[in-house]
Amino acid sequence: MKLLFAAILTAIFLFSCSAFAADKGTFSTEPTLNQGKKWRIGYYEGGEYYDYKGWFIATIAGLMDTGWIEKATIPIDEGEYTTAVWNWLATNMKSDYIAFVKDAHYSAKWDDKLRAQMTEEIIERLNNQKDIDLMLAFGTWAGKDLANNRHSTPTLVLSASDAVGAGIIKSIEDSGFDHINAHVDPSLYERQILIFHDVINFKKLGVAYENTVNGKSYAAIDTINKIAKKKGFKVVSCFTQSDIADQDAAGASVLKCMEKLCGEVDAVYVTQQGGVNSKTIPQIVDIANKNRIPTFSQSGSQEVQAGLFMSISNSGFKYVGQFHASLIAKVFNGAKPGQLDQVFEGPPKVAINLKTAQLIGFDPPMVLLGATDEIYK
Repeated sequence: MKLLFAAILTAIFLFSCSAFAADKGTFSTEPTLNQGKKWRIGYYEGGEYYDYKGWFIATIAGLMDTGWIEKATIPIDEGEYTTAVWNWLATNMKSDYIAFVKDAHYSAKWDDKLRAQMTEEIIERLNNQKDIDLMLAFGTWAGKDLANNRHSTPTLVLSASDAVGAGIIKSIEDSGFDHINAHVDPSLYERQILIFHDVINFKKLGVAYENTVNGKSYAAIDTINKIAKKKGFKVVSCFTQSDIADQDAAGASVLKCMEKLCGEVDAVYVTQQGGVNSKTIPQIVDIANKNRIPTFSQSGSQEVQAGLFMSISNSGFKYVGQFHASLIAKVFNGAKPGQLDQVFEGPPKVAINLKTAQLIGFDPPMVLLGATDEIYK
């Protein structure tokens, strides 16, 4: 038990003290106006996804906590859509410093053709209308579309699984553009797999993902294979559909893979993709529990609360939201996004679902519970 506890703590704290560069300068985060006017913010996502909504709402909460926006209850509806939140911000939010432009919320709905049209529309607006002071780009699609020299509007890329591997930014230390900043947590997925392996000691790990450059990036396949070689377990892959307009088809492909994998492996790493969403997660949980297969959520503790076995806790995206709120504040105080630190590693915490543990026949040792921050019953 002591060895297990030590292994878990080692995995949790792995690389937690970053040696990467901090901000290239000292910048205020105090609320300020843009030459007497409010700062105007726009939003772009490749399509609806649960994490985008969670990160966005947490960032708004961070801006409320620091005085940029008056505190209020943010309306949260079910599902992955950010449109209702955006409309509330544009019409009902109170702030002396910030405006969320009502017609500046863009979603490509995971449609390649619409994505191409929308990218051109956004860049044309940024260059010619010049009515947006900062863009929030959510996910890999949006990050790749706006992380370039076709415009110079300050842009923050949030919730991209691997901003370096996807080619959004040059490196962890340098985005490659003065006007671009993309969040990275360089050791997150390595920490996740190591913790999961230390707890379950699986011999075969199932991973479902879209067999594309983006799909492999989302799922952190290179990292999984590296750890598999080091720890001596086998990776069993199943290919899904993810970044497609028909999200029902994406969900069906994930469920089909879950059925297949649960007959072949002794653990499943549930990766971030279009087909893993509020509609399919209950079915993913049912399939895994029926087969007594432990699952680990790559996305975080909100999926553990929904029934997956365990993950690294993200405390409702609170900490990463505070990080991005501070980036926005610094940009509005004169910093260029490329001058700001891109690395943020959440606090070392674990989330576990005890009901799921019971259903799959896993009795969590006290040492594991002692390292757990979020327990769902």
